[in-house]
Amino acid sequence: MTIPKKARQILGRVVDEQPYPLLFATVSGAHHYGFPSPDSDFDLRGVHILPTRQVVGLEELEETIEVSADRDGLELDLVTHDVRKFFTLLLRKNGYVLEQLHSPLVVHAAPELEELRDIAKDCVTKHHAHHYLGFAQTQRNLFLKEDPPRVKPLLYVYRVLLTGVHLMRTGEIQANLVALNEEFKLSWLDELLDAKIRGEEKVRAKDIDAAFHEKEYMRLRALLEESSAASSLPDLPSAKPRLNDLLVRLRLGSRR
Repeated sequence: MTIPKKARQILGRVVDEQPYPLLFATVSGAHHYGFPSPDSDFDLRGVHILPTRQVVGLEELEETIEVSADRDGLELDLVTHDVRKFFTLLLRKNGYVLEQLHSPLVVHAAPELEELRDIAKDCVTKHHAHHYLGFAQTQRNLFLKEDPPRVKPLLYVYRVLLTGVHLMRTGEIQANLVALNEEFKLSWLDELLDAKIRGEEKVRAKDIDAAFHEKEYMRLRALLEESSAASSLPDLPSAKPRLNDLLVRLRLGSRR
């Protein structure tokens, strides 16, 4: 997986425009998940570091910064959280932040990124399965209510469930559906991926066998529940002391 040169240049400029230093900025969404359409926008996610002077003062804190823009024909959506908020989310059963942190599509990385990725291993628990079960159900309901259905929510169903099973088995994040299917070998998935990659972001498929995919959804949902029950992952995260130490160092190093 790579970011096209032109897109990387544009995303890099957007990162440079941000008002606070960034710990990291990575590409999430369809590009990370392995099924971008030609018209897919770029979802840029990251962590900013509010200066100590602002945090201890009375100013309103910009804990989350959001930017939606069209830059030279490239549509992008940027969301960054302040480092303390992001670390707090890491200590909860939040798969989104784990995926953003571990995305291989890195636009910006401070030296501490690798340290944070190592610490995050101790944030993963067997209860992260609940995040993936809930997200999969939301996407399944979205797929079922549309006629004709869109391919995107169906791919999200499979991506989310397989990511969850892989996480429960290995303790590692893998959010790319193409890579996941090398492990799970769902023979019919390539056709869905091809339809999304070659079509538009909102491509619809009139010939999708909804009954078949409902059975697969139930099967993989049960597999995720079983994998969670059998997982050797802990019940609670143990990373809080190391995250606290890193937060203090990052905050004290930010003087802007």
